[in-house]
Amino acid sequence: MPEIFFPVLILNARPAAGKSEILHALKTAPLDERIKRFHIGPLHILDDFPILWSWFEEDHLLETVFHLPRLHTTADGYFLTDDLWHLLIQRLSLEYKKWRRDTPKDHTVVFEFSRGAEHGGYETAYKHLSHEILRLAACLYVDVTYEESLRKNRARFNPERPDSILEHALPDERLERLYRDDDWESFSSGDPHYLSIQDIQVPFVNFENDDDVTSNGGEALFKRLEERLSTLWSLWQRRLAV
Repeated sequence: MPEIFFPVLILNARPAAGKSEILHALKTAPLDERIKRFHIGPLHILDDFPILWSWFEEDHLLETVFHLPRLHTTADGYFLTDDLWHLLIQRLSLEYKKWRRDTPKDHTVVFEFSRGAEHGGYETAYKHLSHEILRLAACLYVDVTYEESLRKNRARFNPERPDSILEHALPDERLERLYRDDDWESFSSGDPHYLSIQDIQVPFVNFENDDDVTSNGGEALFKRLEERLSTLWSLWQRRLAV
């Protein structure tokens, strides 16, 4: 039976670029329309932010309740070692393996994460995804400038819900240090359509969003998403046929 939707979609971008808004919009589309227009099936989302946030919460409890050393982060909100960024990707790969073991293969699994050059960038992050994931994957990169990421990061912050997928934010100084430099352009420069990772060709497209089509949603977002994902679908099928 031929594939009718992506089995794995990797969704990358700077913070607040529109990744979560795209996923929220896709969730609202009826399944039949979602498959027909976007090649996205029933969704299972693997996002590294909840894992990252749990580490901050655990460290706070260790320090303030148990008076023990922090395990993952410094008091001012940075990881103790860069390897923890890579551990997040390994954790997503592990969660995928466990989920796939117990679930019929009729979903689009979305891996959502941001990486800045300061901690290895996408070039290093992708090396920690399993071969099983990469062989099935296609990638959508939501392209915004650092200035637009900063603007939306400030705008979306809700201090009452710092753990929220749609309402969390980074302090300005942390966003600048971690995400001002983004290696996506250099990482994807080898081929206009495919990322070469571990001898696997992963198709990708950029979703331009400096005009912030994701915040208001609606048909304007759906039209752009349809065009970009249709192009990505063609690239994914072409690679599959080789």
